[in-house]
Amino acid sequence: MKVLFLGDIVGEPGRRYAAQTLSSIIDELRPDLVIANAENATKGRGLSLKSAEELYDAGIEIVTMGNHTWDQRQIFDFIDDDARIVRPANYPAGTPGRGYTVCKVNGVDVLIVSLMGRTFLSQLDCPFATLERILADHAQIKHVIVDMHAETTSEKLALAWDFDGRVSAVIGTHTHVPTADEDILPNGTAYITDVGMVGPRDGILGMRRREVILRMRTHLPQRFEVADGPRQFCAVWFELNAEGKALNIQPIRRCEPRQEQRF
Repeated sequence: MKVLFLGDIVGEPGRRYAAQTLSSIIDELRPDLVIANAENATKGRGLSLKSAEELYDAGIEIVTMGNHTWDQRQIFDFIDDDARIVRPANYPAGTPGRGYTVCKVNGVDVLIVSLMGRTFLSQLDCPFATLERILADHAQIKHVIVDMHAETTSEKLALAWDFDGRVSAVIGTHTHVPTADEDILPNGTAYITDVGMVGPRDGILGMRRREVILRMRTHLPQRFEVADGPRQFCAVWFELNAEGKALNIQPIRRCEPRQEQRF
């Protein structure tokens, strides 16, 4: 089973570049399943129905979320009805939406779980305990893909090592900066600390530089906007065997050419 996982898609530039780039990658790699983190897909914060539909039309089958899940109020109107949207499972009981979904891929059940770290983020339920409960409830499923949306490398690594061999892949998202530590752990779990992002490459995490820098220099509130200019596409491709163990993992990174820019 071949899986393609896109890093955080940022705003309209990210959505458009994802659609543009995905068509050639899908033709080349023929993935059986395409997943993307979409918590920044609408104006850099949250996900609207229109943005979700654009991503589905581009070939993305499942979208995972994170700490910006609720930033577009419209999501409350459709998240309960769309099993393709997976928000962090360690939100408290009663939170709208679902923290995992099961889909059929070539006749095989695949469990896709979203989790959010707690270090420097919201103090949600324990992601480790949450994943234990989900796995216990789906013990018959061998193919399990986890989006670990977290700030620190240690929290992502800890979860991956703890569940090595019990899940197929732990894919890190949230920091928007791709890491170079893709690996297969000893018991067969594919891992990367952060996939990176799809969106403007010359912003700061996809946002316009000026406001981010002013915020850091002055500590005064600024309104962040999605940047423009050349774009980047960061994803990871991995393959699983019939037992749900990872055979390989490979980052995919493409960038539009950069031109000299000022603020």
